[in-house]
Amino acid sequence: MATMLTPSRLHSADVARTAGVGLRTRKLRAALSALGIMIGIAAMVGVLGLSESSKSDLLAQLDKLGTNLLTVQAGGGIGLGSGQLPAEAAEMVARIGPVEQTTTVSEVDANVYKNDLVPLGQTGGITVQAVDLNLMDTLAGSLDDGVFLNEASAAYPTTVLGSVAAERLGIAEVTGTQLVWLGDQWFTVVGVLDQFDLNPDLDRAALVGMVAAETYLDHDNVPTSVLVRADPDFVDDVMNVLAATANPENPEEVEVARPTDALEAREAADDAFTALFLGLGGVALLVGGVGIANVMVISVLERRSEIGLRRALGATKRHVAVQFLGEALLLAAIGGVGGVLLGYGVTTGYASLRGWSTLVPPIAIAGGIAAALLIGAIAGLYPAVRAARMSPTEALRSS
Repeated sequence: MATMLTPSRLHSADVARTAGVGLRTRKLRAALSALGIMIGIAAMVGVLGLSESSKSDLLAQLDKLGTNLLTVQAGGGIGLGSGQLPAEAAEMVARIGPVEQTTTVSEVDANVYKNDLVPLGQTGGITVQAVDLNLMDTLAGSLDDGVFLNEASAAYPTTVLGSVAAERLGIAEVTGTQLVWLGDQWFTVVGVLDQFDLNPDLDRAALVGMVAAETYLDHDNVPTSVLVRADPDFVDDVMNVLAATANPENPEEVEVARPTDALEAREAADDAFTALFLGLGGVALLVGGVGIANVMVISVLERRSEIGLRRALGATKRHVAVQFLGEALLLAAIGGVGGVLLGYGVTTGYASLRGWSTLVPPIAIAGGIAAALLIGAIAGLYPAVRAARMSPTEALRSS
């Protein structure tokens, strides 16, 4: 009676060993093939990592500059109100739960000159604004020189100049002794501001304290605008109730603005980085796949004698196919791991150079290796099938 033979099995260790034969015997070609896919995967990981790192920095800058900043101003409206914000508008707005900070700016009917001999009409476009002490924190401002107003100086004839105003008045640095002619009397310059990214109008203004404006300039301190910092998660909710809160009697006469340019830039950044990642990812997949497929096809043609000998010694078609498919996967895995490491290194180096925090999403690492293996499987499939279809006699005769 005939004895049934048990089909031979190729264990995982055998697959790894036989798949590594081609790589060990053709080291340069294997290295170049792995380098090709390594560069492709590094491009994917690097682009995604740099995208996330730069986007994180950009969004942090946008948040700092005003994606959660709202401006409340008096508008024309259709009501019978005064066309002005109520004096207590800032206090009422501050009671809104998600509101984090508020500051008030009130335009003063006065001019400022370098000295009292300058003709009245030569104002240089400099305005005078009465401000409260929260201005710098709310607008994320900074000083170029000197100090900002405090509770003491805000009650006396002192002023802080915007960057443009200081330049037009010829004040480059603060000595504590410079005087400017403001509202028909002398005011001491105590500080010069850096450029305001959020409110360029303040760059061309001389800022005085609310108490000083009332005492020395006969100003009523009615708010021209109220600047509001809100919790970023509730900006829309705060915006919807600001008008009615700031002016309950005539909410239609209140205009509420938001930094739409910054929000559009934020959205554009998301779209641009996503499109860039997808585009370069597709190129990386194509380049890596073509490289591995080319190497594996050549390998099959060069190793026909090896294939024929293995078939003659009892290796099945499946064994040969698994060997060459495993070789392609091994090449892809080496390239994938190397590409992830290279991409991470490039991201870290460039992010450090730009002062960004390094952010490489876990999906980029896992996805890079998975993409490399997928490329290897697709690229190695045809060469593996071709090698498996070779008969032992044909392979040995053509070698």
